[in-house]
Amino acid sequence: MRRRSESRWPPAFAIIAATILYAMLPPHLSLGPRWLMPLLVALLLLPLLVVGPMFSGHEVSRVLRTLGITLIALVNAANIASLVLLVRALLTGMPKEGGLELLYSATAIWATNILVFGLWFWELDRGGPQRRLNASRRTADFMFPQMLSPQCAPSGWLPSFMDYLYLGFTNATAFSPTDTMPLTAWAKALMTIEAVISLLTIVLVAARAVNILS
Repeated sequence: MRRRSESRWPPAFAIIAATILYAMLPPHLSLGPRWLMPLLVALLLLPLLVVGPMFSGHEVSRVLRTLGITLIALVNAANIASLVLLVRALLTGMPKEGGLELLYSATAIWATNILVFGLWFWELDRGGPQRRLNASRRTADFMFPQMLSPQCAPSGWLPSFMDYLYLGFTNATAFSPTDTMPLTAWAKALMTIEAVISLLTIVLVAARAVNILS
């Protein structure tokens, strides 16, 4: 039997975790004051968690989905900006950072990258979590193993946020699809962008930090 709705708490926790990682970065790797990003996230996240469950209807759902996409885009843009600032700091040597600080910054940016793209996949696949409940498998943007082998999954199985987060993790570590295949152009584009960010972070930043430690 299909789920009537999907809990928004797991993606909300992912947004909160990404915001905490961003807030803990060194000041020169963030844009503006430290409180700005958490404030913007709170202003966008609270309506999704408080107002969303209280109202229904196409117009309200469309507004809430727009807020959700804006929220993910905000965190994504901030993380990319931090990566650019970190690469610039490495190339210019200013400000000078120790190996442990560089390693932490790279890890935080890499982990945020996984969280953000897990959110993108979850929000966009088959039109989002609400439309996914009634969408046909033919309209899928990702082909999960359970869709190829339905006998290995419960009847009416649908991917949850954890499935998309795992997809983000495997793509960020393997730099390519593993068990889940992208089917549409936007899905392939997003996975490519995530892999490039992850590759740049690991190869350029983390490798430099390890060299400093040694």
